[in-house]
Amino acid sequence: MQSILKILTKYALYIALIQAWVASLGSLFYSQIVGLVPCHLCWYQRILMYPLVIILPIALLRKDKNVAYYVLPLSLIGAATAFYQYLLQMTPLKAATLTKCEISNPCSKIDAIYVGFITIPFMSLLAFLVISFMMYLLLKSKK
Repeated sequence: MQSILKILTKYALYIALIQAWVASLGSLFYSQIVGLVPCHLCWYQRILMYPLVIILPIALLRKDKNVAYYVLPLSLIGAATAFYQYLLQMTPLKAATLTKCEISNPCSKIDAIYVGFITIPFMSLLAFLVISFMMYLLLKSKK
């Protein structure tokens, strides 16, 4: 287990960058190619993910060891937003929604579902959690 964590820590920035790219390209695929219109919460998640595609390569080029301090807040807020939207989709919480969603494109609408539980917000949640965990490993390795 220690060797896996050591390898993950060594490549944490690269893993986070690849995850940010995959998530960003995935969101563009669903909106531009598949034609799904993003809801309000999806836009918030994009607003939090897209800057990571720029921040992480710059951190790699500059060998910035403090990148976790400004990536972690974005990824944790994004994870919380994605988790909330996933709860809206998969639980009775959709009846007591706290966000202003459009009637024609509600945040609780499930546009795609795989294996019975993997929705687009779930994929977003996983992406943000992977990035958050990589940043945690970076912070832990600094100490």
